[in-house]
Amino acid sequence: MKPMKTDRRPATRAEARALAHPLRLRILRLCLDEALTNRDLAHQLREQPATVLYHVRTLVKTGFLAAEEERRGRRGAREIPYRATRKSWTLHFEPTGSGHVAPVDAFRAEMLEAGAEAVLASARLGVRLRPAALRRLRRRIEVAVMRAHDDDDPGGEPVSLYVGLHRRR
Repeated sequence: MKPMKTDRRPATRAEARALAHPLRLRILRLCLDEALTNRDLAHQLREQPATVLYHVRTLVKTGFLAAEEERRGRRGAREIPYRATRKSWTLHFEPTGSGHVAPVDAFRAEMLEAGAEAVLASARLGVRLRPAALRRLRRRIEVAVMRAHDDDDPGGEPVSLYVGLHRRR
């Protein structure tokens, strides 16, 4: 088993703000496996190209997306493909503002787009845990997620994983 990569630096304010929008998270997910142009992204996300370009520029400026070599598209138009840098996995994010809800919104949109037949597993549970049991659960979740990250293989099946744990009121 490969060692887990758990060393993460705190995200800067600009980095945290860049990932506090569900559309930006969806852009990163789409650009993870292939480089896509702004037009490609707008089409797949069913958004206006200008809206997508605003978010793409934010992600490029903060280093989450990297522009690849310019190319000519249909009718000779200049196109710049973008690819996700995977930088978000090197950062630790404090749950502040709307940043903690953006991944939920992005995941929900991706699940709706994929359809019910694409769901491989789903669970929701409300429990009452003492502090030691809660610490153990948090650690097990962290280990499972980091192992999935470490097992990432470009030739593997693309899947999406979201895990959330919060205190109930």
